[in-house]
Amino acid sequence: MSSTDTLTPSQTSTNAQVLDATTHANIHDKLARALGIKTAQVNAFVKLYDEGATVPFIARYRKEKTQNLDDAQLRALEKLLNYERDMATRRLKITELLSTQGNLTDELQTRIDNATSKLELEDIYLPYRPRRRSPAAKARAAGLDVAAQAILTQEIAPTDALADYQIQSNVTDDSGQEIEVDFGDIEKQLAGVQAIIVDEWTQALDLLDNLRNGFAKTASIVSSVASEEKREVGEKFKDYFEHSESLARLPNHRLLAMLRGRQENVLGLKVEGEDAPFIEKIINHFDVDAKAPAARREFLAEAASSLWKDKWRPHIEHRLLTEKRLTAEADAIEVFANNLQHLLMSAPAGRKVILGVDPGIRHGVKMAIVDAQGHVMLDSEGKPVVATVYPFAPDNKIDEAKAVIDELLNTYQVDLVAIGNGTASRETDAMIKEILAANDALKAKAVIVNESGASVYSASELASDELANLDVSVRGAVSIARRLQDPLSELVKVDPKAIGVGQYQHDVNQNQLADSLDKVTQDSVNAVGVDVNTASPAILAHIAGLNKNVAQQIVTYRKEHGAFDSREALKNVPRLGVKTFEQAAGFLRVHGGSNPLDATGVHPESYSLVDSLLTQTGKLLPDILGNEGVLNTIDTTALAANDDNVSVKAILDELAKPARDPRPEFKTANFREDVNSIKDLTEGMTLEGVVTNVTAFGCFIDVGVHQDGLVHISQMANDFVADPMNRVKPGDIVSVRVISIDEKRGRIGFSMKPEAEKPARTATKAAEAKLSNDDKATRPRSSRPAADKRPSSSKPRGNRQDNRQDNRQDKGSANTRGKASKAESTEAPSKMGTLGALLKEAGVTKAKK
Repeated sequence: MSSTDTLTPSQTSTNAQVLDATTHANIHDKLARALGIKTAQVNAFVKLYDEGATVPFIARYRKEKTQNLDDAQLRALEKLLNYERDMATRRLKITELLSTQGNLTDELQTRIDNATSKLELEDIYLPYRPRRRSPAAKARAAGLDVAAQAILTQEIAPTDALADYQIQSNVTDDSGQEIEVDFGDIEKQLAGVQAIIVDEWTQALDLLDNLRNGFAKTASIVSSVASEEKREVGEKFKDYFEHSESLARLPNHRLLAMLRGRQENVLGLKVEGEDAPFIEKIINHFDVDAKAPAARREFLAEAASSLWKDKWRPHIEHRLLTEKRLTAEADAIEVFANNLQHLLMSAPAGRKVILGVDPGIRHGVKMAIVDAQGHVMLDSEGKPVVATVYPFAPDNKIDEAKAVIDELLNTYQVDLVAIGNGTASRETDAMIKEILAANDALKAKAVIVNESGASVYSASELASDELANLDVSVRGAVSIARRLQDPLSELVKVDPKAIGVGQYQHDVNQNQLADSLDKVTQDSVNAVGVDVNTASPAILAHIAGLNKNVAQQIVTYRKEHGAFDSREALKNVPRLGVKTFEQAAGFLRVHGGSNPLDATGVHPESYSLVDSLLTQTGKLLPDILGNEGVLNTIDTTALAANDDNVSVKAILDELAKPARDPRPEFKTANFREDVNSIKDLTEGMTLEGVVTNVTAFGCFIDVGVHQDGLVHISQMANDFVADPMNRVKPGDIVSVRVISIDEKRGRIGFSMKPEAEKPARTATKAAEAKLSNDDKATRPRSSRPAADKRPSSSKPRGNRQDNRQDNRQDKGSANTRGKASKAESTEAPSKMGTLGALLKEAGVTKAKK
């Protein structure tokens, strides 16, 4: 499936309506085979999907109908269903067009039926696509087809075939419109005849397939610098200034790097390959060498050469590059989606009082305190608790800054300090740790937090609505604090592309990318669920069945009428109809309401079944919630048959662990205190760091030196690593060893291989050369610039992440801290990690949803 084949739900519905029952059945059977599931499961999903059910709702509350298909299987099924419906609709259209033209044959119909991609379908139809102004069409309109057929079927010289040709005074196309043609001399007439022959030969699709497959195996892609003046400005692409490699074996990420270089007018790209063998195959296919007389044979040989050089080779090159590009884009989108999912599902620190710190140099260190609910705290005068201090050059007011921070921590009983990982992050972290160490009364702990995209949120309309009484310059500090408190709730407020965990995100199909990221976000939000009385419109919009308008209606209704007392009360919200309620209710939580079930993942449609369970046990709901012992004694035999949606077992599991948060606990990396910049690194040094981004060629690690380093795929383990994502995830805590430092270009090479298995020097050099080729074109700049470039507090800050994005697609900023991953492990860790001893020491426990 190509990245250009994304359909909207309305398009999918329209396509489904034009297909007959047999076609639908064939599609369902094909999907079942492709995904290794039963056709009955596909049928059940399609019925629910076409009725308007969302994937999260089907995955959670219609398990019985789909026989326990999970959300990943359902997303794959949804994607393939939409694609196959689109393909079937296009097949039908092409069949109708060929039939109307009188060109449809059994062979063509078989090819159409067996086509596996839209590119292949269009290739089949291409020779028959009407082209009224093509050279062949003009020649036919001028009456040269008679001579062309004579040359193809008779032993006659081309000039003799044109002996009786009469030049027409007026030439019209098949629509009756007059067209201008010039066949006034024999050379032009011969060219017209040859164009007709070449056009007719293009219908030899079997031959085209053979040539395309052969060319694909031998062709090379060649990149070169576009011009000498581009050498300096395009230095990041210098590995591709004189580069050539097999097109068939070209890695996805290198192709995207080359394409970006071409897009930026730094590189020129071309496909190189032989011509003679393929021209010879055309000659052999049409038996040209056996034609007589010699003039006819030479004429047809020229036509064979023209067919290859002017028609088929350009078309084959375009198709091969397009197929490679679409595959590369799909791979890049999948990498981004996987990274985003792990970032969104990183664990919250919980309902704690947090001091958010947005470090800076010239414009100061901005701070804000949020309470356990994520609201900005107010002082005794009702003013927001915010502050700005200037501990660093040129002001150097370090003592004053320490005094202000110490007072904030003491006065508001701060549990955690969330420090953004931007400019002056390590310096600010060191300062705050000095404050904490000097005052035993302070119980707070400092945690480094990914701040990517915080500036985007600060200047957004949503931030203006949520934090209207705060200056733009301090809104980022609030966002940083909330990210530690609940990453999911805060990150959904920012466009995923501003978070910086993508790979070539600006080079892929943007509609496909947005669709993929939106589905990942929706799945993550629904997996966790939201408190309907505290949720922002941004996160509510991702709940199954809701959209931005309904989400805003919920918040508006909540402001006007107060907190919702029950899920049932949601039905009073304008535009929230019966179908929307069905889809959304189970994912919306009402804590402290009139019905304890409203705070669980049990859907309202199953409340009566729970009542039956209570009747059987003779207990009240509070007595069984969280009580696995009692729940395990319930006889569900008679009840199971009455439930056609979600199984009784699933309901019991939910009652046993009501509103269980699927996210793991959180852990941070312990950065070395003596390592604060790239200047502090030495080869052979072992450090602990956090995985910030995973790409096709390795992963990037933040070790706290303002510049993420790369662990190339060849340095991830001693055994073969097919996919870095199978070994590490964003947020994983890993141990790395420094193997190369390029301070001038800000590049660090790490290895995750155990020290005992340290490779020979030559092997290290080979790995460095490989690294240079793989990622240099898009090597990330420092995620923490040396100088603070933020505008003054009177103006909205620009998006620092976006300003760097085009030059760091392989990397992204530091994201979130996660579970430690042993370098020698051959499997990806099952969780992203825990705050562990750090939060335990701080008295922080995981918040319950």
